[in-house]
Amino acid sequence: MLFSEILGQEHIKSHLTKSADSGRIPHAQLFIGPEGSGTLAMAIAYAQYILCTNQNGENSGINESCNLKFQKIAHPDLHFVYPTVTTEEIKKSPKSIDFIVDWREFVSENPYGGLFDWYAILGVKNKQGEIRVDDAQEILKSLALKSYEGGYKIMIVWMADKLNIAASNKLLKLLEEPPQKTVFILISENEEDIIQTIRSRCQILHFNGLSESVIAEALVSRKNVDSKTASKIAHQAQGNYNKALHLLQDDSEEFPFEQWFVTWVRAAFKAKGNAAAIQDLIHWSEKIASLGRETQKKFLEFCIEMFRQALLLNYETPNLVYFEPKVDKFKLENFAPFVNGNNIQEIFTELSEAMYHVERNGNAKIILTDLSIKLTRLIHKK
Repeated sequence: MLFSEILGQEHIKSHLTKSADSGRIPHAQLFIGPEGSGTLAMAIAYAQYILCTNQNGENSGINESCNLKFQKIAHPDLHFVYPTVTTEEIKKSPKSIDFIVDWREFVSENPYGGLFDWYAILGVKNKQGEIRVDDAQEILKSLALKSYEGGYKIMIVWMADKLNIAASNKLLKLLEEPPQKTVFILISENEEDIIQTIRSRCQILHFNGLSESVIAEALVSRKNVDSKTASKIAHQAQGNYNKALHLLQDDSEEFPFEQWFVTWVRAAFKAKGNAAAIQDLIHWSEKIASLGRETQKKFLEFCIEMFRQALLLNYETPNLVYFEPKVDKFKLENFAPFVNGNNIQEIFTELSEAMYHVERNGNAKIILTDLSIKLTRLIHKK
């Protein structure tokens, strides 16, 4: 992967290539950045720069046979670990290596893809992905072997916050006493979800969300989008190139979050003092509870953002509002007055707690019904 193919993040590109050129390569780095900011793409390009001993800040022209291996994400000294689940084919103790063909296809098609996209490929249903101790054992085996080309071995741990406790402890021992010429690159969107002892042993690089101009330019040059449409999508993407690609493809129909949200808040409005409308909230809760847990969590994140957008509009900051409703007869400006300083903190708290309990395998129907009843009270709070 060429550094020139990575959007923005010029200061990080410069830092990584210069440190590699000078031979100052940390044994463990942690790339922290929001979805769609290019953390995985940067990690792969950096790995290629090291393994192929490229120079002059780019992955070309030096060791073409090595660079060609990276085009298929198949260099023998590059290893990956990422969250997995049991499937029809892998019914017990799933490991990253079991899904390497799917992973290479996923990365090749869109290196800016997010965790939810990866879970869609795995077909997680009601399961939750994690990195298990079996993966940590595979890391030990892979790094115990001599490097194929006699140089560095690189281990990329994608979504390191999904490491379970047993896997974290095994990885910690490796980070404390790393094998010679071994580089760990951990990637996460949530720094605080990684145990402190691992964070303290890594050099941390923070990635910012991409600017609207960078995303718009990429859509025009790579996807042949007209400049007006590109600017509109870039504004809605909020620094997330992966989201921009989804907006461009208009693939929201698979999970119609907006429709579910509007149905929910409309039922909550009617439910105050209306016993019949409570049944609508219960039916809604049953419907969302029938979805996979990862979809439920993603939807609750969407709800938090919708309330945030309404609050911004209510507080007269329309330049920060990017959401454009598509559901018939739903207008954000009509909804916004019901989201204010008196209820937004409680709404946010209730949604966050619902996500917490869903993630810990609570009964989704009870969690969502309880959340819906609380929303009925909060949304009418003056």
